[in-house]
Amino acid sequence: MTVQERLARFLGKTPDVSGARFVADNATVVGDVRLGPASSVFYGAVLRADINSIVIGARSNVQDNVVIHLSDDAGVKVGDDCTVGHGAILHACTLEDGCLVGMGATILDRARIGSRSLVGANSLVTQGFTCPPGSLVLGSPAKVVRTLSAEEQEGLVKMAAKYVEVAAAHAARG
Repeated sequence: MTVQERLARFLGKTPDVSGARFVADNATVVGDVRLGPASSVFYGAVLRADINSIVIGARSNVQDNVVIHLSDDAGVKVGDDCTVGHGAILHACTLEDGCLVGMGATILDRARIGSRSLVGANSLVTQGFTCPPGSLVLGSPAKVVRTLSAEEQEGLVKMAAKYVEVAAAHAARG
C-alpha cells in the first residue's frame, strides 16, 4: 500500500471520542483515534492517527501539549488509568494499564511500558525498550532504576482518577 493509500484510509476515519469525559477545544484529534470511557485530552494536545491507530484506555488522561503519533507498522496503545504528563511525546509505543509518563518524557517506537510503571520527567525511552510492571524508569537513555512500592503503584492509579474529576470540571465549564 502506498503512503497516499494509507493516508486516505486513516484520514477518512472519524475519531471516536463518544466515551471521553473531556476533549479540549484546541486539542487536535485526527484519524483512527479511539478514546475510552471517562478519558480526557487536554489543551494543545495532538493525537494524529494518519497511518495507524491510537487507542486511549478508560479513565486515562492526555495532558496539555502532548504529542501522540505512530509509524507504518505500529500504532499507540495507552491502557486504562494512565496519565500522560504535559509535553510528553508518545511515538508508536504501548503503555500498559496504570502508567504515568512524566512531563516532557519521550517514548519511541515499539517501546512497551509495563503496567503501573512511572517514566520520569524528561526521560528518553529508546526504540524497543521494555520494562516489567511496577518499574521506575528514568534517564536519557532511560533505564529501570528500581521497582515501585505497592503504595507508589496505587498512587499512579489515583492520579488518573483525580484527572477524571479534573476533566469533568473542565467539561462542565463548556
